Amino acid sequence: MAFYEYVTKEQLAGFDKYKYSAVDSNPLSVYVMHPFWNSVVKVLPTWLAPNLITFTGFMFLVLNFLMLAFYDYDFDASAEGHVHVPSWVWVAAGIFNFLAYTLDGVDGKQARRTNSSTPLGELFDHGLDSWACIFFVATVYSIFGRGQAGVDVATLYYILWVVLFSFILSHWEKYNTGILFLPWGYDVSQVTISIVYIVTAVVGVETWYIPVAWSFHYRDLFTVMILGCSFAVTLPMSLFNVFKAYRSSTLKHGSLYESFLPFLSPVLLFLLSTLWVLLSPSNVIQVQPRIFYLMVGTAFANVTCKLIVCQMSNTRCQPLSWLLLPMSAVVLLVATGAVTHSEFLLLYAWTSMVVLAHIHYGISVVHQLSDHFNIFAFSLRKPSSD
Repeated sequence: MAFYEYVTKEQLAGFDKYKYSAVDSNPLSVYVMHPFWNSVVKVLPTWLAPNLITFTGFMFLVLNFLMLAFYDYDFDASAEGHVHVPSWVWVAAGIFNFLAYTLDGVDGKQARRTNSSTPLGELFDHGLDSWACIFFVATVYSIFGRGQAGVDVATLYYILWVVLFSFILSHWEKYNTGILFLPWGYDVSQVTISIVYIVTAVVGVETWYIPVAWSFHYRDLFTVMILGCSFAVTLPMSLFNVFKAYRSSTLKHGSLYESFLPFLSPVLLFLLSTLWVLLSPSNVIQVQPRIFYLMVGTAFANVTCKLIVCQMSNTRCQPLSWLLLPMSAVVLLVATGAVTHSEFLLLYAWTSMVVLAHIHYGISVVHQLSDHFNIFAFSLRKPSSD
C-alpha cells in the first residue's frame, strides 16, 4: 500500500511537545469503572501492546455491527410479524459491547503500566472511538427497529447526528482549552446498552412493544436517553468548560471564528447528507438505511480524526475536509435526478470510497507517526498507547 503524508511537518513538531491532559469527573467512571479497569489491567501480560488492546475492542463493535447486519439488515426484525433475532445474538452483542468498553478503558492503563505511552496511542484510541459511534448506534437500533413500537429510520438518522456531534464536542473543547473533558454520557450509555442487550435476550423484543406508561414506549425512553445525555449533560458541560477557559484567559484560540472552525466541516457534512435524504428520488434512507448510516458515520470519523490531529499537535484546524468536494458532486447528481435509476449503486460506490479512503488515512497516519517516533505501533516488545 502506498502511504501518503497526511500529517504535516508542523504537526509532527507539535506532536513532539504534546502532553496528555484529561479530566474524568463522571461518578460512574471514577467510583465503579476505573477500579474495575485497574483490576483487569493487572491480569494482562506486560508484553501485550496497548494499541492492540484498542484495536481489539474496536473490532468487537464492528463484529456486533456485522452480526446484526446479517440477522437484521433492514432494521425490521424486532417489529411485529417478522422473524426475530435469535436470543443468543443479543447475549453475544451485550458481551461484545461490554468487552469493547472495557478494553477501551484499560488500553491507556496498560500503556502507563508498561511505560509506553505516546501521542500515537491516544490518536489511535480516539480516532477509532470516532468511527465506533456509527457501529454501536446502528447495532443498538436493532433492539427496537422499525414498526409501530419502533423508531423510524429517518428519525434514527437525526439521532445518529446528535451522537456524532456529542462526540466531536469533547475534541472541540480540547482544541480550545487543551484539556479533554471526558463526557459523562459515554460511560452511562455503554453500561446501559450492554445491560439492555442481555435483558432483550431474556425477555424478548416483544416486551418493548408494551408502553411504559400511557402512550410512552421504550423507544421513546431510548430517544430521550440519547437526547438527554447530549443536550442536558454533554453540551452544557462543554460550553461551560470553554467559557471557563475564556474567563481565565486560557483559550488557545482568541477569535470566535478560530474557536468554532472545527465545526465547519461536520456541519457541511450534515447538510450534504441531509440534502441527500430529503431529495433522494428513491427514498434512500428508507430503502438502504444501514449503508447510508455507515457512509455518514465513516465520513464523520474522517473529519473528526483530522481535528484530533490538529488539537493534539496544537495546529490550526483546516476549514474544509477534501472529502466534502466529491460528496458535493454525489449529492448534486442525486438532487438533479441524474441517477434516479442507479442511486443505490451510487450509494454503494460512494460508501466504499469513503470507507477505503478513511482506512487509507488511518493506516498512513499510523505509519507516519510510527516512523516519526521510531516505534512499532503494534509491537509486543514496545507497545504504544495512551
